[in-house]
Amino acid sequence: MTTTLFLEPLDVLFLRGNKLFGDPGSYGDAQMPPSPSVAAGAIRSRILADDRIDLAAFERGEIRHPVLGTPQQPGEFALTAFHLARRNKNGAIEPLFAPPADLVLTINEQTDAPQVQALHPGVITHGIQSSYPLAQLPVLAQEKRSKPASGYWLTLAGWQTVLRGELPANTQHWLHVSKLWRTDERVGIGMDAATGSVAEGRLFTTQAIALESDIESDIGFLVAVSGAEPPQNGFLRFGGDGRAVAIRLADVRLPEPDYARLAAARRCRIILTTPGIFPQGWLPTGASPVEGGTADFVLHGVRGKIKAAAVSRFETVSGWDLANRQPKPAERAVPTGSVYWLDELDATESDLRKLAEAGLWHTAGDNPGRRAEGFNRCTLAAWHDEGGN
Repeated sequence: MTTTLFLEPLDVLFLRGNKLFGDPGSYGDAQMPPSPSVAAGAIRSRILADDRIDLAAFERGEIRHPVLGTPQQPGEFALTAFHLARRNKNGAIEPLFAPPADLVLTINEQTDAPQVQALHPGVITHGIQSSYPLAQLPVLAQEKRSKPASGYWLTLAGWQTVLRGELPANTQHWLHVSKLWRTDERVGIGMDAATGSVAEGRLFTTQAIALESDIESDIGFLVAVSGAEPPQNGFLRFGGDGRAVAIRLADVRLPEPDYARLAAARRCRIILTTPGIFPQGWLPTGASPVEGGTADFVLHGVRGKIKAAAVSRFETVSGWDLANRQPKPAERAVPTGSVYWLDELDATESDLRKLAEAGLWHTAGDNPGRRAEGFNRCTLAAWHDEGGN
């Protein structure tokens, strides 16, 4: 069973990236949205506290929790979704989504209306040289070159059009980041670890994230948890400095594509909804090495060929290993919103549903730590109609 929760910050959040800071004069950038591991760690810590588990013994692997397992061998707990969200004043919670990498948004300067175009896979013509290994390259056909707009997120209605293979061209389909959060710079003071006192001359600056709240809505995070019964009220310690976040049960069902339509069409797009950590770098789990311009894909009963991909620049994922009291190894991750075009699809409706529910993992034992933290989650969507803009 999957439980969805709404996390509402009560203060600014320190969502630190993977760059070291703390030296005199240094600057700590925030990472927004944060890695799903931030939410997974906060919820798991609360579960251990509620069950009165000896945290020191758990960290040493001396206690095995029924659903969390041990730090070395995680149990059934898994974060299966992590999204920005807004709660309207009537209490309804709406997930918000990072736009997929195959959409290009521009804003009409006269009307402020969004103009959306989609990338379409096309055969690379002779004479064009590239390190891109697939035979079909995502191409944007434009009569006039324009500069893409950035900093926009998709509403639930906009995301549903994406899953149908349509273009989210309505103004109500988009939200600018200025309506979701703002940054707030804070000055920190270095501490002497030996004496616990202020270290002279060690001032540094770090970014804090203030999620917006107004008369219309409150911005927070929507998470989905499987394999455990998470806390449904109270508070969590979230991000750097353990800032308070209220946790509430959310009656939300995340949108799904028409799996029957995808199976009949024999092609679909795989869109990452959380960052992907894959053995082959940019190629998703289940893909074979590229041969002849395509990569075979076999996972959870779904078979097909990856004909094209729109993958943004790698992110670096790390984090703090509480059990060993040291940073986790830095790993390259494919960003949320990256798109893979899967053609010659051979799968039933139930196979496609299983792929979306299980994520891009071979088994539960495949990198169990990162699986529990919510990485490699995806959705499936129809191909865009090439006749549209």
